[in-house]
Amino acid sequence: MTIPDTDVDALPSTHRDTDRYDTLDALESEGIHIIREVAGEFDRPVILFSGGKDSTVLLHLAIKAFWPAPVPFALLHVDTGHNLPEVLAFRDEVVTRHGLRLHVAKVEDYLADGRLTERPDGVRNPLQTVPLLDAITENRFDAVFGGGRRDEERSRAKERIFSLRNAFGQWDPKRQRPELWNLYNGRHAPGEHVRVFPLSNWTELDVWRYIAREQVLLPPIYYAHERDVYQRDGMWMTPGPWGGPRDDEELQRLSVRYRTVGDGSTTGAVLSDAADNEAVLAEVAASRLTERGATRGDDRVSEAAMEDRKREGYF
Repeated sequence: MTIPDTDVDALPSTHRDTDRYDTLDALESEGIHIIREVAGEFDRPVILFSGGKDSTVLLHLAIKAFWPAPVPFALLHVDTGHNLPEVLAFRDEVVTRHGLRLHVAKVEDYLADGRLTERPDGVRNPLQTVPLLDAITENRFDAVFGGGRRDEERSRAKERIFSLRNAFGQWDPKRQRPELWNLYNGRHAPGEHVRVFPLSNWTELDVWRYIAREQVLLPPIYYAHERDVYQRDGMWMTPGPWGGPRDDEELQRLSVRYRTVGDGSTTGAVLSDAADNEAVLAEVAASRLTERGATRGDDRVSEAAMEDRKREGYF
């Protein structure tokens, strides 16, 4: 993650003088404005940080927003116990490099003491909701930054940039507040909190263009690499502690990359030779499927799968 040595508003001319990146300048400015608004309105904000590309770009914006002062927010990660090891290693590396505070809520702890029960299908993504809400309550976080984008999945497009959650952490689409002229309403009652989405107006392609422009470091699994994978439900899955392959699933060594990261039991890779940012940009630009639609099995349960989880308090 490259941070300029000079004032962040005085980026090198190569970043400012080309038509190609005019949109990125506007998106970056909006994201930094939102982050600073939260810093001014709330007492205990936190950034949801998984080590994925969206949360890494979000953190990059937060570092720019307060540079050269340190980021005044902690990070929060809900660890399912089925996260890909490369992503966890990257998460810890980023925290150490920037001297950040990291809270980790572990699904494994909830399974061990009986507060949660393992699902029959072994998928743990839906089990993240309770540890997330408990961590928010215990640490009294009143604003929670997320890296959600409106092009990811249809229910995400229903949310405002400031999205109110009730005292139970639940989301009600009918209680969404108007956001006119970039005016954000952070009002909330005791026990409630607000989810904040500075990347709401970004697309996957915008994120990759920004990563290329800013030279943002990512976990290596976002780029083509050889990996042992097997095919299940049209996705290339990685074997791990979450299980697989089954008897009828053949393990193959192929060149793949991940478009999104999550629970290893439900997040698939795509066949790819895109080993650098420019190649990934070309691949994303040609894609006709969103990253979640293409590689997240838990979003295929039903058309309303994500919205149902969000109503319960999911990311």
